Amino acid sequence: MNQEKLAVLQKNYSALDALDLLHVMIGSEFKNKIALISSFGADAALLLALVSEIDKNTPVLFLETGKHFPETLEYVETLKNKLGLQNIHFLTPDPELLNRIDSAGKLWDSNPDRCCWLRKVEPLDRAVKNLGLEALVTGRKRYQNSERSALETIELDDKNIFRINPLANWDKERQKIEAAFRDLPKHPLIDKGYLSIGCAPCTSPVKPGEDERAGRWRHTAKDGEQKTECGLHIPTNIVTGHES
Repeated sequence: MNQEKLAVLQKNYSALDALDLLHVMIGSEFKNKIALISSFGADAALLLALVSEIDKNTPVLFLETGKHFPETLEYVETLKNKLGLQNIHFLTPDPELLNRIDSAGKLWDSNPDRCCWLRKVEPLDRAVKNLGLEALVTGRKRYQNSERSALETIELDDKNIFRINPLANWDKERQKIEAAFRDLPKHPLIDKGYLSIGCAPCTSPVKPGEDERAGRWRHTAKDGEQKTECGLHIPTNIVTGHES
């Protein structure tokens, strides 16, 4: 049934711009069944602002991995106060799993995929189930890296949850214009060269000419390959509704 609904949603709404798309998804199609995933990272403020303009009580899911920069945790409070966000959920790792799988807190170094599952994917899956969510809003954009170049504004993942990507076709310049219009504060690490910001052990500044996500998981680079996604947005298969 969700495949059929995906086709209808794409036909009716895929051409809408970000704010209009969010209005429909939050206000009617997934009313009380949708949440925004936010990293409160380098590009987080704009999407949070757009959602707050529609409904400040929309659930915001923040993966509190226990490995964030202090600046990121401060930024959560800054944006919460600036935008009047009323419903931020701090999703934390399951204590029993954490103690069993990563008691030393060093799993990011030896097995970063497992670490991301433990600290991000499992807590999100748990929250989606507990909150009865049917759709998640993400801030992914096509220009960010090659893996996201074919991103759709409306998708269905292999867990049967809709993914709404309202900024998919926005470029960096438009984001800057919209953020400046709303007088949104920057993440404090941006001016230090961090253009994509995740957990502190796995995030480094970006060098000139690199993709903005090149500083993520740099320690995993081997033979020209490098981990580029945490797993939140690359389940075993993302269904777009189009022939592959």
